[in-house]
Amino acid sequence: MANRAFACMKKENQKERIFTRRTLFIGALQAALLCVLGGRLAWLQITQGAKYKTLSEKNRININMLSPSRGLIYDRYGTPLAVNDENFRVLVIPEQTENLEKALSKLQKLIEISQSDIKRVLKQASRSAAFVPLEVKDKLSWQEVAQVEVNLPDLPGVAIDVGEIRSYPYGVSTAHITGYVGAVTEAEVKTGDPIFKLPGFKVGRTGLEKAFDKKLRGSAGSAEVEVNVVGRQVRELKRHEGLPGKDLTLTIDADLQIYMQERLSQEKSASAVIMDVHTGAVYGLFSSPAFDVNLFTTGLSAEKWEELNADPGLPLNNKAVSGQYPPGSTFKMVTALAALEEGYVTRNKTVYCPGHYDYGGDRFHCWKRGGHGTMNLVSALAESCDTYFYEIATEIGIDTLAAYAKKLGLGDRLDFDLTEEAPGLMPTIAWKRGHFGKAWQPGETIVSSIGQGYLLTTPLQLATMTARLVNGGKQVKPWLTAYTGRIPTHDYQWPVLNLSKKNLDLIGLGMSNVVNDPDGTAYAARIQNASMAMAGKTGTAQVRRITMEERSEGVLNSDLPWKLRHHALFVGYAPVGNPRYACAVVVDHGGSGSAAAAPIARDLLTKVQQRDPASKPVYLDQTSAAQPTPTRKPMQTKQNT
Repeated sequence: MANRAFACMKKENQKERIFTRRTLFIGALQAALLCVLGGRLAWLQITQGAKYKTLSEKNRININMLSPSRGLIYDRYGTPLAVNDENFRVLVIPEQTENLEKALSKLQKLIEISQSDIKRVLKQASRSAAFVPLEVKDKLSWQEVAQVEVNLPDLPGVAIDVGEIRSYPYGVSTAHITGYVGAVTEAEVKTGDPIFKLPGFKVGRTGLEKAFDKKLRGSAGSAEVEVNVVGRQVRELKRHEGLPGKDLTLTIDADLQIYMQERLSQEKSASAVIMDVHTGAVYGLFSSPAFDVNLFTTGLSAEKWEELNADPGLPLNNKAVSGQYPPGSTFKMVTALAALEEGYVTRNKTVYCPGHYDYGGDRFHCWKRGGHGTMNLVSALAESCDTYFYEIATEIGIDTLAAYAKKLGLGDRLDFDLTEEAPGLMPTIAWKRGHFGKAWQPGETIVSSIGQGYLLTTPLQLATMTARLVNGGKQVKPWLTAYTGRIPTHDYQWPVLNLSKKNLDLIGLGMSNVVNDPDGTAYAARIQNASMAMAGKTGTAQVRRITMEERSEGVLNSDLPWKLRHHALFVGYAPVGNPRYACAVVVDHGGSGSAAAAPIARDLLTKVQQRDPASKPVYLDQTSAAQPTPTRKPMQTKQNT
């Protein structure tokens, strides 16, 4: 039994030794395999790491955001006023560069890049995601494009992109209407709209570019593309087209704009508006001096910016819609209408003008020192007798004057297409109490009756006032944009103001005599062609009152420095027998409305009648317009995934 037990134990020990040897062998084999794998991994990671990093870059898939093509702007005949030209630019994607600053330095050796541009890119990179492409320089020449393209293998992260740059074929003539586009601000980027992160993306800053920016800019698309190690596209895998911006078709006549520019530029500072009295369509709107709007897309130097800001004529301001002036004697039609409608005067009411009007111990002078003698309403308008309106104003009161002024479009914004539109000011008793804490004085009503005092109007408002007076009393409003895309923006259904036709005709007769009667203040500026004859009203807005001492010494307004001289105004319409076009002209510090503003209005009303845009519908088929429509090419910019 003992021998048998010993044999069993010996057998069990042998089995255990065999198992242990096998376990050790398998463990050693596994360890050897792990060492081989570890060595291979180290070799791949350390020795061959750079090679495989390069190989992986060759298979990169990029998401290219497609920047939408900005909508174009046309005049009423289909003539392009704002277009998109091809723009070659160089971009850099920070995450694809080993060192962004070194990459920019390399690029600087190939093409001219300013230090300020490099600082700008580095600043943008610090506040943007690393995959967002940044615009280094645009408007590259063919030579610069070739220089960069040849050296792309040595410029990882750098790419040439074909984008668009905004261009304005009519430059100065339409600068205040189209406005211009500018770079996206940091505040706009923070809104979170991804379109603002597109390199070189522009938004509207002034004019219609600003007012219709969202419609003009469209929406971005995207494309998936395969690129090689140097960022060259190998193939496009997938594309989702964005939506181009809506085109704008305006009521403006581009050739009339050129004429307005030529005519108004003869003055140091002036503005004018021409509109349809029935529809409200604006055919011409210009403020002089103006500026070449293309400077803001091609690059405006600091010196030029300072020059524009220092110009006393304020070229950056659209004075036609934002310039606020006392209306002077052009306001007398408002006073006349209020007096007629409220029953304070009739056609036959007369007032004797000795050259002044005395009220409560104060003397208010008529512009004609010797006086006009006996005046009725029509002759008072024709000869612009101040005394006549002084006397009837004391009966009317300022609140009644204000009510009729607002009916005719003065003292409030007109919801015009341009955001630069100013409201003007039509004072009331409550307005003065609220602003100054003082009671309204009768003498203030007297000066208001001839468009002085607190009153402020814009040329656009004065043209609208004229249109409402001569179109039968319809509450027409001015507008510029006829179509957004192919959708019309207006239907011309204007409400009626419920004004007496008899009273409106009487005022119209006075306005006709201003120009066509030998005693009228603008007779020298009349249109000789009877079929185009105009009517209107001169105005002179006081900037600084001549003192009694100066008056006794014979000092004239023309003796004062330019900045202190009166503004010259004229409002008019044509043709007299069948009113269609209303016009307002303001010559800053021009002195006399009859001498400075009326001749300009005559020339503008003659020109618009010769062109007669009201007889021709707005042109919509831009594809066959007189000037070819610029081609649209979607811009591609890269965002990596």
